[in-house]
Amino acid sequence: MTDKPSKGLADVVAASTALSDIDGKAGRLFYRGYDIHDLAGKISFEECSYLLQRGSLPDVDALAGYAAELAEGRELGTLVTDNIAEIAASQTPMEALRTLISLDSAGDPDKDSNAAEANLRKAARLTAREPILVARYHAARTGGEAPDPDPELGIAGNFLMQITGERPEPRAAEIFDECLVLHADHTMNASTFAARVCAATLSDMHSAIVGALGTLKGPLHGGANEQVMRILEGIEPSEVEENVRRRLADGEKIMGFGHRVYKTEDPRATHLRRMSEELAETSGDDTYYAMSRRMEQVVFDEKGLNPNVDFYAASVYHYLGIPTDLFTPVFSVSRMAGWTAHVIEQHADNRLIRPDSEYVGARDRKWVPIERRVSA
Repeated sequence: MTDKPSKGLADVVAASTALSDIDGKAGRLFYRGYDIHDLAGKISFEECSYLLQRGSLPDVDALAGYAAELAEGRELGTLVTDNIAEIAASQTPMEALRTLISLDSAGDPDKDSNAAEANLRKAARLTAREPILVARYHAARTGGEAPDPDPELGIAGNFLMQITGERPEPRAAEIFDECLVLHADHTMNASTFAARVCAATLSDMHSAIVGALGTLKGPLHGGANEQVMRILEGIEPSEVEENVRRRLADGEKIMGFGHRVYKTEDPRATHLRRMSEELAETSGDDTYYAMSRRMEQVVFDEKGLNPNVDFYAASVYHYLGIPTDLFTPVFSVSRMAGWTAHVIEQHADNRLIRPDSEYVGARDRKWVPIERRVSA
């Protein structure tokens, strides 16, 4: 008798990777051997993307060359620019990004190649282009126009400027940059697995990224940060404890808590909590931070669950002026670094990903002519 399959592939090793690693018991996350606590707040998202996609932290010259690639990669193709207004009028943010990345692939000069150098170039272009797509989508749906990127700002600063229409304070840009680093990769999460399954068929990088975006769209994955903010916005500050206890008593899942891998606090949540507190103090309105702290305590007292990366990301993004329904697209801006790196890694040492399944349906049924069949 065979062992029962692991539901949701829990604890099943699906691939070997040199990109990221998690120690769930100790609550540690590593990017290519670097502890996230050693990287967060110290490297830029550009450095982080280079590390994931190219294997090492860049020196000054390498980073300058990579930054030049990113700047060149911001230019959107005509299929995107000609259709973005219609897409913005008819599709939600994650639906739109799925469509726009697919459209954008048509003009990529390396679209027909999975060669290593072509993949590196596509990875840089996709990393540069994703924040532009989010900003241009937001501008199109609001009847505005996203400012042109400022060459003096990095990906984080330019994104905030294009979304809010104002040049961000240096500290706000630094905080958002740290957020992007924290979200850049996370081993074999659902969207990364989807990207690798697609890439393992030797499909192209853009197709794999479309698959990842479709997977990230789900509320049990990337949509959790948005749901956290919706809960915060829907509760009176004085009713947090009562509201959360009632939800838990009714068996409702509180988004932003617990994790399949971490048995203690998600290390990314540690940084995001601190950033939420700082931004609340700077803004002069600590309502959502204070509510988050109370909610965190109630959930821990009632269920023993710690916050994950999504919980404090919600209030951080709110304080930075990012619209709530763009929280998941922001996740994609960051995770593009990891997704593309995983596609590169899959193509470099490929085997088709084809797991087995356990059949649980009926057996030994016999065909009968249609005139003799009786509907159930």
